[in-house]
Amino acid sequence: MSDIKTQETYNDTVVRQFAIMTVVWGIVGMAVGVLCAAQLYWPALNFDIPWLTYSRIRPLHTNAVIFAFGGCALIGTSFHVAQRTCHVRLYSDRLAAFVFWGWQVVILAAAVSLPLGMTQGKEYAELEWPIDLLITVVWVAYAVVFFGTLAVRRVRHIYVANWFYGAFIVTIAVLHIFNNLAIPVSFTKSYVIYSGVVDAMMQWWYGHNAVGFFLTAGFLGMMYYFVPKQAQRPIYSYRLSVVHFWALISVYMWAGPHHLHYTSLPDWVQSIGMAFSILLLAPSWGGMINGIMTLSGAWHKLRTDPILKFMITSLSFYGMSTFEGPMMSIKTVNALSHYTDWGIAHVHSGALGWVAMMTIGSMYYLIPRLYNRAEMYSVRLIDVHFWTSTIGVVLYIASMWSAGVMQGLMWRAFNADGTLTYSFVEGVKATYPFYLVRFAGGTLFLVGMLIMAYNVWMTVRDEKPAPVRVMPAAAGV
Repeated sequence: MSDIKTQETYNDTVVRQFAIMTVVWGIVGMAVGVLCAAQLYWPALNFDIPWLTYSRIRPLHTNAVIFAFGGCALIGTSFHVAQRTCHVRLYSDRLAAFVFWGWQVVILAAAVSLPLGMTQGKEYAELEWPIDLLITVVWVAYAVVFFGTLAVRRVRHIYVANWFYGAFIVTIAVLHIFNNLAIPVSFTKSYVIYSGVVDAMMQWWYGHNAVGFFLTAGFLGMMYYFVPKQAQRPIYSYRLSVVHFWALISVYMWAGPHHLHYTSLPDWVQSIGMAFSILLLAPSWGGMINGIMTLSGAWHKLRTDPILKFMITSLSFYGMSTFEGPMMSIKTVNALSHYTDWGIAHVHSGALGWVAMMTIGSMYYLIPRLYNRAEMYSVRLIDVHFWTSTIGVVLYIASMWSAGVMQGLMWRAFNADGTLTYSFVEGVKATYPFYLVRFAGGTLFLVGMLIMAYNVWMTVRDEKPAPVRVMPAAAGV
């Protein structure tokens, strides 16, 4: 099919919009993250301005990276993948446009309200009730477009990437609704209906599964489409991909209580969370192995293809993070790691190493095709971006791992008479140099995103069309 024919058949306009905003919000979210890291080393950088204090920009950072950067990537790629694998246009162009603009309004509302201190105080769910209602409306529209497209498909089989996208859409809807049940007392303030340990349990049922389905299942859908496409090879094992899907979504929902070890949550609930977290290792590594082994017989491509470097490195970080997570859920390990910067290292090895690098690789594959270009403006710049990002991630997580283990050991050190060997302030002082390394690593990753933005800009403004593409049958999708 020629590119002209493709553009007539599919709605690529909304995919282009989401792709560009993925890059834009990635820069914004990571820039705020770098500011957060800088404030931990240089606290005066808040300039005594309330809306620049760490307590307000930190939730802005997490929301921007997860829901703005990650959300735009997931919605945009799901629209692209659904059309290509179903061989039909999106179910409704108008609803698709509403999803794009509605999501941007949600992001802007978050960017205004969070620095102003309007928050529910719930991790990854800080936004107040009017924004929550808007998210619900936009998400329902998104579900209608996605599942409507699958319903009118011309291909009987539903490709596995769509199963992961579908699970992500349905589960996030359920999580969002029940975690955000609240009683409004004004336009900018509400109180959740849960209290005490029930609120904590509900929060981490939401928090862990937001990671599980927003930052894992959705991006696995991305992986199952774009890795075979870029490698020009079928997925290593389609049967394994189906087993991987059902095992992952069956187990993930029960792992949230491992965030509440050694709290007032009943001990048996904590143990269930730990058990299911350990079980998660099998389906998680099944997905990693399936993605990496797709390159079987084509490993030589890694020498010359920086997009594949992003994708395979991303899968490697996914494997590492999904080994580390179950290990940290074990109560004896958690006694050392919890509340330390080890948790920060774990989160960012997944968020930067897995989520961001898979997104970047997928965008580098997608953007030239969306704009009818032969390839990105500069393949060399993609390679520079890869090494900049990889070094940045390694600096970040290595510094936080070291700081976290040190903190845990200092906090549990006792003198012979039973008193603490170190005060909390001594632990903070010992951590201080590691924060500078983290700042350097985050800055490098942000520099990589700026390189990407330049490369994307030059690609989009290039007026030379690509030759007619005939997609190889080996792509498998």
